[in-house]
Amino acid sequence: MHKIKKDDLVVVIAGKDKDKQGKVISVDTKNDTVLVQGCNMVTKHTKPAAGSPQGGIVNKEAPMDISNVMLVVDGKATRVGFEVKDGKKVRVAKKTGKVID
Repeated sequence: MHKIKKDDLVVVIAGKDKDKQGKVISVDTKNDTVLVQGCNMVTKHTKPAAGSPQGGIVNKEAPMDISNVMLVVDGKATRVGFEVKDGKKVRVAKKTGKVID
């Protein structure tokens, strides 16, 4: 079970997009990377294909290491812990003790 999940609001804590907030688009658990909306943008040169007959230069998000993002709860960045409540393992914000999901 990972501390960051899809659709979480996170803040980038390292790199060129430091202090930017965004929603997690996807999490790659195998490589421990995340895609954050509007962060770590790269320009990709695409060839004309069936999906995009024009081709050209496309701006898109590149994966960043999961250690470079922090979960945002109630507008504040916080670390994440786990607790067992009612026989279920849930994520808990370390700063407030609030159950996240």
